[in-house]
Amino acid sequence: MESSVRHSSINALDGIRAVSPALERYTTDVVLGDLWKRPQLSTRDRSIVTLAVLIARNQSAEMPYYLDLALDSGLMPGEISEIITHLAFYSGWGNALAAVKVTKVVFERRGIDATQLAPACVDLLPFNEAAEPQLETAAQNFGAVAPAVVQFTREVLFQNLWLRPALTLRDRSLATLSTVVAVGQYPQLAFYLNRAMNNGVTQAQASEVMTQLAFYSGWSSVFTALPIVKDVFETRPD
Repeated sequence: MESSVRHSSINALDGIRAVSPALERYTTDVVLGDLWKRPQLSTRDRSIVTLAVLIARNQSAEMPYYLDLALDSGLMPGEISEIITHLAFYSGWGNALAAVKVTKVVFERRGIDATQLAPACVDLLPFNEAAEPQLETAAQNFGAVAPAVVQFTREVLFQNLWLRPALTLRDRSLATLSTVVAVGQYPQLAFYLNRAMNNGVTQAQASEVMTQLAFYSGWSSVFTALPIVKDVFETRPD
């Protein structure tokens, strides 16, 4: 299957070269030749970050190549399925459904079927109420304004979605953090960066996530995020 990814990449690069030789050179030399080979973040983690951006921005044309790369880098079909489900809540149902359409074609081509995916209903991980103080804060701040949003946040998002075991809390955090930056929801960034680091993302890895995002969500979006990232790094006790 690696040969399939390589062939797809060659075809894509030929198409880029026909329009922008400089862009093809940067893609070959900098993105594929340097960024994806940096050891600070695994190819599997880079795939989670990149797929999250593509899903959040509904950039489905690029997804087949990166889905193949993700699968070849150790991301399991069930984990990809869970990322799409997770991001329905963070980037909108329409974007998730668009990702489903593209992913279905890739899964079928690779012989991946429903037996390799997590069922809809599973035994959830235990919920730690003490680790989710923001739920009480949300209820106090917004319970009178949008009580249904607060209820769904508690019961569906944090007491269900985040506790599905087919994707680790660390992986969910990587996908969520990447989405927050990709769609410019910077007021949420400090919370989800802290959550990611509480879930096992190291400071060095979080820094490298920003590097990956610079290429896939754009330099301006990342430089807008960096002051918040800096504050989180400086204020964390570890």
